[in-house]
Amino acid sequence: MRTTDVARESGYSAQQVRDLERLGVIPPAVRSDNGYRSYTPLHVCALRAYRGLAGAVGPVEARRLLAELRTATVTEAASAVDEVHARLARERAEVLRAQRALQGIRAEEEDGRDDDFMTITQLAEALGVRSSTLRFWEEEGLLRPERVTTLRARRYGPAAIRAARVVVALRAGGYGIPAVREVMGALDGLDGLKDARRILRGRLDRIAARSVALLRAGADLAAVVTAADATRAAPGSPE
Repeated sequence: MRTTDVARESGYSAQQVRDLERLGVIPPAVRSDNGYRSYTPLHVCALRAYRGLAGAVGPVEARRLLAELRTATVTEAASAVDEVHARLARERAEVLRAQRALQGIRAEEEDGRDDDFMTITQLAEALGVRSSTLRFWEEEGLLRPERVTTLRARRYGPAAIRAARVVVALRAGGYGIPAVREVMGALDGLDGLKDARRILRGRLDRIAARSVALLRAGADLAAVVTAADATRAAPGSPE
């Protein structure tokens, strides 16, 4: 197959095919006497597999993983792909747990429940985080505790406790500080929790898209792995 043939079958441009070969995403093409590249259908499978892996785990890790799969045994390759599926499942479980936490906060608001004031130590124990984590969140503008006594000790009232629980939920859902800060900035408004739930739904949608990308890569990944296994099993091949 010529470079243009591989590009057409894989959905990449001819230049992208050459670049991905240079990066080691696909094995080197055979060169003819006049220097032209000659590819095989397996190169097409490798490129399509890379597209799916890149959609699931990002391009850098996809390159590393695909290079490993080309030299791994079937058992090793299956384990590596299973781990990607398991990672996506863990990320999804984290977001679902964060959603449940937000639903609990909303239910308490609707029931008119009110929390007592807490010290930083009490709140840290209640949330399962370190006191230093609460202080860091305060420095980042995510929490606003009251300052009481001459020692300026922190005291967390109902609003601050609720905010801390939202931060915990979002962080458990995999969100970085900037994204959490955006949500917390809206919490004082009427749609604060609604915004937090919207962000978590968006993350679930992105995880689903990554899972679908991995599923689409499945047949091509299998072709790459079984071809490598067949090469090792061929007479005269190195052990």
